[in-house]
Amino acid sequence: MTLETSALTEIITVVDLAGVMANAILGGVAARTARLDLVGFVVLAIMSGLGGGMIRDTLLQQGTPIGLTNPAYLMFAVIGGVIAFFVTFNGRWSRQALIFVDVLAVGCWSAVGAQKALDGGLGWMPAILLGVITAVGGGMVRDIMLLRVPTIFGGNTRYATSAVLASTEMVVLSKLGYGAVGTGVAILSAAALSLLARRYGWVLPTSYTLRIPRPSLNPRVWQARRAHARRTRAPRSRQPGPRRVRTG
Repeated sequence: MTLETSALTEIITVVDLAGVMANAILGGVAARTARLDLVGFVVLAIMSGLGGGMIRDTLLQQGTPIGLTNPAYLMFAVIGGVIAFFVTFNGRWSRQALIFVDVLAVGCWSAVGAQKALDGGLGWMPAILLGVITAVGGGMVRDIMLLRVPTIFGGNTRYATSAVLASTEMVVLSKLGYGAVGTGVAILSAAALSLLARRYGWVLPTSYTLRIPRPSLNPRVWQARRAHARRTRAPRSRQPGPRRVRTG
Protein backbone atom coordinates (compact mmCIF):
# COMPACT_ATOMS: atom_id res chain seq x y z
CA MET A 1 0.00 0.00 0.00
CA THR A 2 1.47 3.33 -1.05
CA LEU A 3 1.59 6.43 1.07
CA GLU A 4 -1.10 8.16 -1.03
CA THR A 5 -3.46 5.18 -0.78
CA SER A 6 -2.93 4.96 2.96
CA ALA A 7 -3.67 8.66 3.40
CA LEU A 8 -6.81 8.38 1.26
CA THR A 9 -7.98 5.41 3.32
CA GLU A 10 -7.57 7.42 6.49
CA ILE A 11 -9.52 10.33 5.00
CA ILE A 12 -12.33 8.01 3.92
CA THR A 13 -12.48 6.48 7.40
CA VAL A 14 -12.67 9.92 9.03
CA VAL A 15 -15.39 11.13 6.64
CA ASP A 16 -17.25 7.84 7.05
CA LEU A 17 -17.35 8.00 10.85
CA ALA A 18 -18.15 11.72 10.80
CA GLY A 19 -21.03 10.99 8.42
CA VAL A 20 -22.29 8.26 10.74
CA MET A 21 -22.35 10.65 13.68
CA ALA A 22 -23.90 13.49 11.66
CA ASN A 23 -26.69 11.26 10.34
CA ALA A 24 -27.19 9.80 13.80
CA ILE A 25 -27.66 13.32 15.15
CA LEU A 26 -30.11 14.05 12.32
CA GLY A 27 -31.99 10.91 13.30
CA GLY A 28 -32.08 12.24 16.86
CA VAL A 29 -33.39 15.57 15.60
CA ALA A 30 -36.21 13.69 13.86
CA ALA A 31 -36.85 11.77 17.09
CA ARG A 32 -37.14 15.05 18.98
CA THR A 33 -39.67 16.30 16.44
CA ALA A 34 -41.69 13.12 16.94
CA ARG A 35 -41.40 13.50 20.76
CA LEU A 36 -39.77 10.08 21.30
CA ASP A 37 -37.97 8.91 24.41
CA LEU A 38 -34.28 8.03 24.80
CA VAL A 39 -34.77 4.57 23.31
CA GLY A 40 -36.40 6.12 20.24
CA PHE A 41 -33.52 8.58 19.92
CA VAL A 42 -30.91 5.80 19.96
CA VAL A 43 -32.82 3.50 17.60
CA LEU A 44 -33.43 6.25 15.04
CA ALA A 45 -29.81 7.37 15.36
CA ILE A 46 -28.52 3.86 14.64
CA MET A 47 -30.88 3.33 11.71
CA SER A 48 -30.14 6.77 10.26
CA GLY A 49 -26.38 6.46 10.61
CA LEU A 50 -25.87 2.78 9.75
CA GLY A 51 -28.99 1.71 7.87
CA GLY A 52 -27.64 2.22 4.36
CA GLY A 53 -24.45 0.27 4.96
CA MET A 54 -26.36 -2.55 6.66
CA ILE A 55 -28.75 -2.86 3.72
CA ARG A 56 -25.81 -2.88 1.29
CA ASP A 57 -23.85 -5.55 3.17
CA THR A 58 -26.96 -7.68 3.57
CA LEU A 59 -27.66 -7.55 -0.17
CA LEU A 60 -24.04 -8.39 -1.00
CA GLN A 61 -24.15 -11.41 1.34
CA GLN A 62 -20.44 -11.22 2.09
CA GLY A 63 -20.57 -11.61 5.83
CA THR A 64 -21.81 -9.60 8.77
CA PRO A 65 -22.41 -5.88 8.06
CA ILE A 66 -19.41 -3.75 8.91
CA GLY A 67 -21.59 -1.60 11.16
CA LEU A 68 -21.80 -4.59 13.50
CA THR A 69 -18.27 -5.97 13.19
CA ASN A 70 -16.47 -2.65 13.70
CA PRO A 71 -17.46 -1.30 17.14
CA ALA A 72 -16.51 2.26 16.18
CA TYR A 73 -19.52 2.61 13.86
CA LEU A 74 -22.10 1.52 16.41
CA MET A 75 -20.42 3.60 19.11
CA PHE A 76 -20.46 6.76 16.99
CA ALA A 77 -24.13 6.20 16.10
CA VAL A 78 -25.14 5.77 19.74
CA ILE A 79 -23.11 8.82 20.79
CA GLY A 80 -24.82 10.86 18.08
CA GLY A 81 -28.24 9.83 19.33
CA VAL A 82 -27.36 10.69 22.93
CA ILE A 83 -25.97 14.07 21.87
CA ALA A 84 -29.18 14.84 19.98
CA PHE A 85 -31.18 13.87 23.09
CA PHE A 86 -29.55 16.64 25.14
CA VAL A 87 -28.76 19.25 22.46
CA THR A 88 -31.49 20.82 20.33
CA PHE A 89 -29.35 21.88 17.32
CA ASN A 90 -31.61 24.83 16.58
CA GLY A 91 -28.76 27.23 15.91
CA ARG A 92 -27.81 28.24 12.41
CA TRP A 93 -24.14 27.26 12.64
CA SER A 94 -24.82 23.89 14.24
CA ARG A 95 -27.30 23.00 11.48
CA GLN A 96 -24.88 24.21 8.81
CA ALA A 97 -22.09 22.05 10.25
CA LEU A 98 -24.35 18.98 10.25
CA ILE A 99 -25.41 19.61 6.66
CA PHE A 100 -21.80 20.05 5.52
CA VAL A 101 -20.70 16.76 7.07
CA ASP A 102 -23.82 15.08 5.72
CA VAL A 103 -23.19 16.07 2.11
CA LEU A 104 -19.59 14.90 2.38
CA ALA A 105 -20.84 11.56 3.67
CA VAL A 106 -23.22 11.20 0.70
CA GLY A 107 -20.32 11.11 -1.75
CA CYS A 108 -18.16 8.97 0.53
CA TRP A 109 -20.85 6.36 1.11
CA SER A 110 -21.80 6.30 -2.57
CA ALA A 111 -18.19 5.65 -3.56
CA VAL A 112 -17.68 2.97 -0.91
CA GLY A 113 -20.93 1.20 -1.80
CA ALA A 114 -20.20 1.23 -5.52
CA GLN A 115 -16.65 -0.03 -5.00
CA LYS A 116 -17.80 -2.86 -2.72
CA ALA A 117 -20.31 -3.93 -5.35
CA LEU A 118 -17.61 -3.97 -8.03
CA ASP A 119 -15.28 -5.92 -5.75
CA GLY A 120 -18.09 -8.43 -5.25
CA GLY A 121 -18.21 -9.10 -9.00
CA LEU A 122 -21.37 -7.13 -9.79
CA GLY A 123 -21.88 -5.09 -12.94
CA TRP A 124 -21.94 -1.34 -13.30
CA MET A 125 -25.70 -0.90 -12.84
CA PRO A 126 -25.96 -2.89 -9.57
CA ALA A 127 -22.86 -1.05 -8.38
CA ILE A 128 -24.55 2.32 -8.91
CA LEU A 129 -27.70 1.02 -7.23
CA LEU A 130 -25.82 -0.18 -4.15
CA GLY A 131 -23.89 3.08 -4.01
CA VAL A 132 -27.15 5.02 -3.90
CA ILE A 133 -28.64 2.64 -1.31
CA THR A 134 -25.58 3.07 0.88
CA ALA A 135 -25.91 6.84 0.77
CA VAL A 136 -29.65 7.26 1.24
CA GLY A 137 -30.78 3.99 2.82
CA GLY A 138 -30.39 5.19 6.40
CA GLY A 139 -32.53 8.25 5.83
CA MET A 140 -35.18 6.15 4.12
CA VAL A 141 -35.34 3.72 7.06
CA ARG A 142 -35.58 6.64 9.50
CA ASP A 143 -38.46 8.26 7.64
CA ILE A 144 -40.33 4.96 7.22
CA MET A 145 -40.03 4.26 10.96
CA LEU A 146 -41.62 7.67 11.55
CA LEU A 147 -44.43 6.85 9.08
CA ARG A 148 -43.30 9.58 6.69
CA VAL A 149 -42.63 9.61 2.97
CA PRO A 150 -38.83 9.34 2.57
CA THR A 151 -37.21 12.68 1.91
CA ILE A 152 -35.50 11.46 -1.27
CA PHE A 153 -38.93 10.91 -2.86
CA GLY A 154 -40.00 14.50 -2.28
CA GLY A 155 -38.64 16.03 -5.47
CA ASN A 156 -35.25 17.19 -4.16
CA THR A 157 -31.71 17.11 -5.53
CA ARG A 158 -29.71 17.01 -2.34
CA TYR A 159 -29.38 13.29 -1.76
CA ALA A 160 -30.56 10.82 -4.40
CA THR A 161 -29.30 12.78 -7.41
CA SER A 162 -25.97 13.50 -5.73
CA ALA A 163 -25.65 9.82 -4.82
CA VAL A 164 -26.36 8.75 -8.40
CA LEU A 165 -23.72 11.19 -9.68
CA ALA A 166 -21.11 10.07 -7.15
CA SER A 167 -21.77 6.37 -7.72
CA THR A 168 -21.56 6.76 -11.50
CA GLU A 169 -18.28 8.64 -11.26
CA MET A 170 -16.87 6.00 -8.95
CA VAL A 171 -17.85 3.14 -11.25
CA VAL A 172 -16.42 4.82 -14.36
CA LEU A 173 -13.13 5.82 -12.76
CA SER A 174 -12.74 2.49 -11.00
CA LYS A 175 -13.22 0.67 -14.30
CA LEU A 176 -10.49 2.86 -15.76
CA GLY A 177 -8.14 1.96 -12.93
CA TYR A 178 -8.41 5.19 -10.92
CA GLY A 179 -10.27 4.01 -7.85
CA ALA A 180 -8.56 6.42 -5.47
CA VAL A 181 -9.23 9.37 -7.76
CA GLY A 182 -12.82 8.25 -8.17
CA THR A 183 -13.38 8.34 -4.42
CA GLY A 184 -12.11 11.91 -4.14
CA VAL A 185 -14.09 13.05 -7.17
CA ALA A 186 -17.25 11.39 -5.85
CA ILE A 187 -16.98 13.06 -2.45
CA LEU A 188 -16.31 16.53 -3.84
CA SER A 189 -18.85 16.43 -6.68
CA ALA A 190 -21.66 15.08 -4.49
CA ALA A 191 -20.96 17.70 -1.85
CA ALA A 192 -20.85 20.48 -4.44
CA LEU A 193 -24.11 19.41 -6.09
CA SER A 194 -25.88 19.03 -2.75
CA LEU A 195 -24.75 22.44 -1.49
CA LEU A 196 -25.62 24.18 -4.78
CA ALA A 197 -29.04 22.52 -4.84
CA ARG A 198 -29.68 23.67 -1.29
CA ARG A 199 -28.43 27.17 -2.02
CA TYR A 200 -30.45 27.76 -5.21
CA GLY A 201 -33.44 25.56 -4.43
CA TRP A 202 -32.91 23.06 -7.22
CA VAL A 203 -35.54 20.31 -7.07
CA LEU A 204 -36.65 17.49 -9.32
CA PRO A 205 -40.11 17.59 -10.93
CA THR A 206 -42.70 15.60 -9.01
CA SER A 207 -45.11 14.65 -11.79
CA TYR A 208 -46.38 15.68 -15.21
CA THR A 209 -49.69 14.80 -16.81
CA LEU A 210 -49.62 14.34 -20.57
CA ARG A 211 -53.05 15.27 -21.88
CA ILE A 212 -53.99 13.55 -25.13
CA PRO A 213 -57.39 14.43 -26.63
CA ARG A 214 -59.61 11.41 -27.00
CA PRO A 215 -60.80 10.77 -30.56
CA SER A 216 -64.54 10.72 -31.11
CA LEU A 217 -66.41 8.80 -33.79
CA ASN A 218 -69.60 10.82 -33.42
CA PRO A 219 -70.09 12.94 -36.60
CA ARG A 220 -71.95 15.61 -34.64
CA VAL A 221 -68.89 16.16 -32.47
CA TRP A 222 -66.69 16.63 -35.54
CA GLN A 223 -69.19 19.05 -37.05
CA ALA A 224 -69.32 21.05 -33.82
CA ARG A 225 -65.52 21.18 -33.72
CA ARG A 226 -65.28 22.38 -37.32
CA ALA A 227 -67.92 25.02 -36.68
CA HIS A 228 -66.07 26.18 -33.59
CA ALA A 229 -62.82 26.37 -35.56
CA ARG A 230 -64.49 28.46 -38.28
CA ARG A 231 -65.94 30.86 -35.70
CA THR A 232 -62.67 31.35 -33.89
CA ARG A 233 -60.61 31.70 -37.05
CA ALA A 234 -59.39 35.26 -37.51
CA PRO A 235 -60.98 36.95 -40.56
CA ARG A 236 -58.60 37.84 -43.33
CA SER A 237 -58.09 41.50 -43.94
CA ARG A 238 -58.81 42.38 -47.52
CA GLN A 239 -56.68 45.03 -49.09
CA PRO A 240 -58.52 47.18 -51.66
CA GLY A 241 -57.00 46.62 -55.09
CA PRO A 242 -56.42 49.31 -57.70
CA ARG A 243 -59.59 50.47 -59.44
CA ARG A 244 -59.71 49.95 -63.14
CA VAL A 245 -60.54 52.97 -65.22
CA ARG A 246 -62.35 52.22 -68.44
CA THR A 247 -61.39 54.38 -71.37
CA GLY A 248 -63.07 54.73 -74.69
